[in-house]
This record gives sequence, structure tokens and C-alpha cells, in this order.
Amino acid sequence: MSCTVEKTQVNEVKLTITVPAAEFDAAMQKAYLKLRGQINIPGFRKGKAPRQLIEKMYSEAVFYEEAIDMVMPGAYDAAVEEMDLYPVDRPEVDVVEVGGGKDLVFTAVVTVKPEVTLGQYKGIEVAKPEYNVTDDQVDAELARAQDRVARWNVVEDRPVQQGDRIMLDYAGTVDGVAFDGGTAQNQPLEIGSGRFIPGFEDQLVGVALGEEKDVVVTFPDPYQSEELAGKEAVFHCKVNEIKAKEVPALDDDFAKDVSEYDTLEAYKASIRENLEKAAQERAQNELETKLLEVAVAASQLEVPECMIRRQQDYMIQEMQYRMSFQGIRMEDYLKMTGMTMDQLREENREEALRRVKNQLVLEAIQKAEGVEATEEDIDAEIGKMATETRTLEDLKKDMRPEDIDYMRGKVLTEKTLKILVDSAVLQ
Repeated sequence: MSCTVEKTQVNEVKLTITVPAAEFDAAMQKAYLKLRGQINIPGFRKGKAPRQLIEKMYSEAVFYEEAIDMVMPGAYDAAVEEMDLYPVDRPEVDVVEVGGGKDLVFTAVVTVKPEVTLGQYKGIEVAKPEYNVTDDQVDAELARAQDRVARWNVVEDRPVQQGDRIMLDYAGTVDGVAFDGGTAQNQPLEIGSGRFIPGFEDQLVGVALGEEKDVVVTFPDPYQSEELAGKEAVFHCKVNEIKAKEVPALDDDFAKDVSEYDTLEAYKASIRENLEKAAQERAQNELETKLLEVAVAASQLEVPECMIRRQQDYMIQEMQYRMSFQGIRMEDYLKMTGMTMDQLREENREEALRRVKNQLVLEAIQKAEGVEATEEDIDAEIGKMATETRTLEDLKKDMRPEDIDYMRGKVLTEKTLKILVDSAVLQ
């Protein structure tokens, strides 16, 4: 196999690949052995006709497609490796010469990973992000812990208040006509949760147990049901049950119930420690993001459209995966937002471009700095997921090659970002 390469345009090359005649003839023989049983030749049982006779009757072209399929992929891969190319899309292949005892010659036009001309990525001046943990944040975490273990007690001697949980019957109409989904019996609702149409929950405050009331609201525009969007609706409601939240007192007993600590002060100290750790991680992530942003802006590169499209596909898959946990299908989301898939892709285009640029610049810095991920580095990263019941060895045994590649990429990214951070001039 021999190959020549020429640059046809930015991020695109044309490979001219030659497969020696002897190698292609061997593929033709394999094609004959594979296909001879499918070819009828008078006087011969299927699969018994000689190759020369088949080629004489049908021409040798009858085996070209199969033989080309046998040799072309390997020849292309070998050429890409020999020329040290990094394709980012499928090649457009064209056969130039084939058959007649000659070499097989074909061309492959392919988009390759763009070259990156790095600008300044060391010694970048940037303001250091800082986040300080306040007493209010600690108190808010304590309040959330109280909510998690709160009790809900039935109330009969007062009307509905903000924060109550109620059981509700309702029947909705628009212009006096009932609509789909507008009626329910014993529907649970927490007043102030914002789950219902804006204004609905507020109008139930002050309603007594067993009392009926008409609640008048206007559907948002846009709305998931287009026929209701922007229209005024009347819901005839009846409150069947009222429950009030009872939160436990903030004391040592509470700390013992919700944590591993024996005193409230120790529990509060652990909350502050966790918040401070999260604040430091947030500041570190923002610093790395800003430094990489500056490094990308200082670099020169042209991103192929196919790389942007692939990143858009990945982002939409991510989005579908996240929505699936909430029971939302993509088609329902598009209907609710009034968007088409093309509009959603376009909305994500700038973020997709940013992600691709970030990755390409990181890879260029890795190459310039000789950054490597050793087996020890990868083991250390995997080891972060180890537990008492799942050792490093157990985790590695269950990992697929692509999982190891992901860990390697994570290590390389972290090492590269560290170079930016360690050399930065923080203000």
C-alpha cells in the first residue's frame, strides 16, 4: 500500500491510496470463493464454476464490489496512520482505477481535526474567584434538614395557610366548558410550591376545611396545551384536608436524628465544612473555566461543521437522558416550548462550538507540554470511586475500554488545567 496526501481546503485532505495488484487479486479470489455459489453458469452446479469462466461470462467486475470492500477499509486506516491524520468525519471515497491486473487506486476526501495555533496560555492575569460561607447559608442547610424530617399534622380548626399541604377536588372550565385534564379528586397540593398555574395556590389561602371556592386564573402563553394558552379559566375547588408542617427543634436530639454527630454544634460545624469545600470547588472550577476561556480566545483554529454537529447531537442526548428521569419525553418538551428539533439544535450551537474549541485547545496544550496520563494516574482516578465493598481491582475488572479512555481523558484534562492554574497571575 502506498499513499499521497494533499490539502484540498481548510481542515480537509485528499488521500490517493494505491493497493498493489497482487494484494487486490488475492481479494478478488476471496470474493470469488464467497460469491461463486450465487452465480449460475450453464453446465456447472452452483459454486463449482471456475473463476475464469465466470469472469469471461459476466466480466471480472462481478467481483469488484466485494473485493474492494475487503481491502479498502484496511488500506484507508493504514494510510491515515502513516500520514498521522486524525479524521473527524467519514471519508468520501472514489475509485480511480480497478481491475485488469492493475493496482487498485482510490481517493478518500476526509475532514480532519483542525490545527490549533496556540496563543498565550501561561501567565494569564485573572481575578481569583472567592466564595465565603455565611451563617445564613448554614442556617438554610439546617432548615432543609428540618424539612426533610418534618411531620405533617391534620388541621381542622383553621383555614388554609401558606406552606400547608391540602387534598383538593377541582373542576376547571374555560368559557363554561370543561377541558381535558381540568378535573381531579383528592389532588395533593402544597401551598406555595408553585406547581399549579400562577395565582391558583394563593387564592386557596384562607379557605376553610370543606369549603368550596371558585379560583380564577389565566393560563400562561405559551402553554403545553395550545388550546388553553393565554385563556382565563375558572376552577371550582373544595378543600378536603389540611395538614400543617411541624419541624423539630434545633437541638442535640435533632442532630443525633439526622446526622452522625452527637451535638448540634458539631453538626453545624460539619455543614459549614461541607459548604466551604463546595465553595472552594466552585471557585476552582470558575478559575479554570476563565483561564481556558482566555487561552481559547488567544488561539487560532477553525472548527469543522461536522464536529459542531456531533457535539450538538451529544448535548441533545444528554438533555433527553436528564429529562427521562423527570418522565418528560423530547417530543413533549418540544411541544411545551413550541420549538422544533432544528431550532433546539440551533439554540445549542454556540455552546457546542465552545465545548469543541475548549477540547481542541486543551489537546493542543497537552501536546505542547507533553502531558501524559500514566497507569498510576488512571488507577488513582478510578480509586476515588472505591468503597469498602468495591475495591480498585473490582472496579477495573468491570470497566470497559471506553471507561478507561474516559478516565484517561479526565486525568489529561485535570493535569492540563493545572498547568494553566499554576502559571496564572491571580489578582
